Amino acid sequence: MVLLRCEAVRWVDDEPHPGLVEVRFTDAHHEQWAFIDKWPIFSGGDDLAPDSHYPVEVGVHCDVLTTGNTADTSDTVRFSVTPWGLESFERRVEFEVRADQLTSSCNTANHGYPIE
Repeated sequence: MVLLRCEAVRWVDDEPHPGLVEVRFTDAHHEQWAFIDKWPIFSGGDDLAPDSHYPVEVGVHCDVLTTGNTADTSDTVRFSVTPWGLESFERRVEFEVRADQLTSSCNTANHGYPIE
């Protein structure tokens, strides 16, 4: 399993417990997608709270489906967010991103991303 690099952009609500956040990312085709779910779902989001300073970098666990190239991108990865039951506002669960948007490690001292 790998992590998609995303940003938590806002606290949505305190209910249901432990609270909901909105997380966004931009895919390989420059389209922006968003999820709303309980904050513990998002790796590296230990600092998420109603009074956090947003945006906060987080990771979304995903399963890689395919890797390759498209007409307008190179080094792309198609993945699914179904392992955690996530879906976008548009009810999508599969996306294509640049390979550099994914990471396989979680260093919470660096908001879930490897130090480069």
